[in-house]
Amino acid sequence: MKKVCFSFLYALASFFCHINAQTGVSVSPPRVYFESGLGNSSTQKVTVTNVSTRNSLDLAVSLGDWEYNEKGENIVTAANSLPGSCAAWVSVKKEDNYFTLAPGQKKDIDVTLNVPGTLSDKLFTHTAVLYVSQMNPVDDIDSQGANIKVSIRSGIKIFHKLPAAKNKKLEIQNLSYGKSKEVLDLTFDNLGDVWADGKISTDLVNTQNGKKTALETIVFYTMPGNKRELSIPLPSGLEKGKYTASVIIDYGDRDNLELGELNFTYE
Repeated sequence: MKKVCFSFLYALASFFCHINAQTGVSVSPPRVYFESGLGNSSTQKVTVTNVSTRNSLDLAVSLGDWEYNEKGENIVTAANSLPGSCAAWVSVKKEDNYFTLAPGQKKDIDVTLNVPGTLSDKLFTHTAVLYVSQMNPVDDIDSQGANIKVSIRSGIKIFHKLPAAKNKKLEIQNLSYGKSKEVLDLTFDNLGDVWADGKISTDLVNTQNGKKTALETIVFYTMPGNKRELSIPLPSGLEKGKYTASVIIDYGDRDNLELGELNFTYE
């Protein structure tokens, strides 16, 4: 099964848009969340905008699958290729499968998700990605003055959960000091039955003089069953000494906090 990195698709679009703001497509919102029971249907609206100033865009809608790897990167695959796929449940109107937008024009698309009456799996959450792809590459010029062909593809992540999916639970599995790289290595698991997103905040306290240092907050996203591995870089210029690191994973209200502490010596 062929897999490619989803972030590359966004990087590709951003690269071309940076080259020349006259060519580009915007999709909003970047994530669509559905909650519905077995046998039910629901619809949400997404907006596609041609941000070009001179080019009409021929656009096509298609579907695929995506998942996170252990580093939190987006990996995309063909539609209906992953166990948690809901790509087969998603549809748009026939006239929205292929359409043309003039410069500056926008179009609302109704995205409908039909949940089957029975499921072949026991998962509470499912995902898919809806692509909006430019079918008519246009001429442009890059930053070096070379002639290029520009074609944009953007994706909207689709999330679905059953009403019974309510358990959010993250658990830290490891917190250690990576001396060679001057980082704190953190590993945690999503043990719940629904996605859990949030922020990771880290404080360092020098136990010899009491000085406190707050590190930059890290945003994360997880799906049920995910294992996440990340490195928290220590700040440059940190004075040598003995430290206590407190790492807080905030993924909801005050009752949903995961705390890890580590004592280490920075030399």
